[in-house]
Amino acid sequence: MKRCPNLVDTGRRQFLRGTGLAAAGLATAAAIPHEAKAASTLARVSYPANRLGNVSELKLNEPVDVSYPDADAPGVLIKLGQRVEGGAGPDGDIVGFSTVCPHKGFPMNYNAGDRTLNCPGHYSRFDVEKGGQQVWGQATQNLPQYVLRVDAKGDIYAEGLDELLYGRLNNVLA
Repeated sequence: MKRCPNLVDTGRRQFLRGTGLAAAGLATAAAIPHEAKAASTLARVSYPANRLGNVSELKLNEPVDVSYPDADAPGVLIKLGQRVEGGAGPDGDIVGFSTVCPHKGFPMNYNAGDRTLNCPGHYSRFDVEKGGQQVWGQATQNLPQYVLRVDAKGDIYAEGLDELLYGRLNNVLA
């Protein structure tokens, strides 16, 4: 059986190229100050606490249009009537979601029959009883859900999001 004479050379070249890249990576990592590394691992988004409405304004299984974390981020609040994951309020049944599809940014509609938010663009569907989990379609992430808090007066506040909003590198615009 005849062997390729260049096979050993190719292996050596690949080894040397890989070693050079690894050394360059280590040198770059060593050059970054320790404080910068620590700051980047501890970076957090500082979300605003926005009042979205009051529990008394919600009707069972009827979405209320809201915006969070700013006016350019449409969403909904929904009272589901049963305790759910991520639910807020006295019954743990109030949820809030972005209504911009994470696949291509189409505005979504609520289907009260099966309690999903649906995208007319490419037919992605998201289950609001299961934390915005995608149940069908082209999206590659779940629907961004609001972190909600309800105070003693029944005012509903959004204080964060659990996913990245479509089209943004950061959920909070500066």
